[in-house]
Amino acid sequence: MKRQDKKVSRWIGIALAAVLFIAWALLWPLNSYIEAPGSASNLRSFVQVKGHPDKGKGSFMITSVALQQARPATYVMAKLVPYMSIESADDVTGGQNSATFDRVQKFYMQSSINEAIAVAYQAAHQPVSKKYLGIYVLQVQPNSQFKKAIRVGDTITKVNGHHFNTARGYQKYIGRQKVGTPLTVTYQRDGKTHTTTHKLVKLTGSRAGIGIMLTNNMKVTTKTPVKVNPGQLGGPSGGLMFTLQIYQQISGHDLQKGRKVAGTGTIDANGQVGEIGGIDKKIIAAHRAGATVFFAPYVKPTKLLLKYEDGHQTNYQLAKKTAKKYAPGMKVVPVTSFKQAVHYLETTE
Repeated sequence: MKRQDKKVSRWIGIALAAVLFIAWALLWPLNSYIEAPGSASNLRSFVQVKGHPDKGKGSFMITSVALQQARPATYVMAKLVPYMSIESADDVTGGQNSATFDRVQKFYMQSSINEAIAVAYQAAHQPVSKKYLGIYVLQVQPNSQFKKAIRVGDTITKVNGHHFNTARGYQKYIGRQKVGTPLTVTYQRDGKTHTTTHKLVKLTGSRAGIGIMLTNNMKVTTKTPVKVNPGQLGGPSGGLMFTLQIYQQISGHDLQKGRKVAGTGTIDANGQVGEIGGIDKKIIAAHRAGATVFFAPYVKPTKLLLKYEDGHQTNYQLAKKTAKKYAPGMKVVPVTSFKQAVHYLETTE
């Protein structure tokens, strides 16, 4: 009987160890993230322009990268799947906690949408205005004297009582001050205005600064109302595709011509398209969703540029390579601007 009890206990121990190992492999979080093909969603469900529904038979598609914190099991799987990649947590989040990272990504998305609306409405010769709110704080550096007051997500609206209409205006004013000089900063957080005063710190060279990473915070107003709901998507890479979707609706031009058109790329105030990350994953996502055309940001592949590009390939080069292997039949179109994308759609079937 004792021998039988030992045998049962041994099997219980083995089973318990197996359960614990499986739980560890599936649940234990690692200090890295896995990037994989995400979704390719029809932008018709994201954009509403009053009185201008999208009647096209095709679709514009916004593509995304699926991002999840690695676990031992998924880490091994990502190592075995060629189109998945593993990135360090610092490379993905910039050392920010998840809440701060999400806040920044949502701002990037909203900023991208604002630029898309402005560019699309201007191209369609429709009334649109932009109001500069201030500089949006993306990161507060460790040496900043303001680090206990200003947070990521705040919008700085004045320095020493002065408001400027560009981030460059703020930078030029602050740059004329001396290191160690007190600076009074007015900022907004959650709709409330705050003021704080601290000394400027030394940046590159001998230039003085607050010690933050920043970008512009704009508000766009249109005569014809437009609503864009990006859902859970974040980041600036949907700029080009949002611009195309909004432009088709506000202008009434059928650019889709029955095609499923996907793509990626940032958009700036001049309608220029910028490079993004994870384009190889986005190509695969678009192919799975049935896209036949994919717009990829284009930059001239110089030796200096390729030295710093992911995988030493530009967005367009990586997109072409990935499409050849995983998306046969998909046309990868290089674009540098919104106008170039529109021209392609208007002149091809």
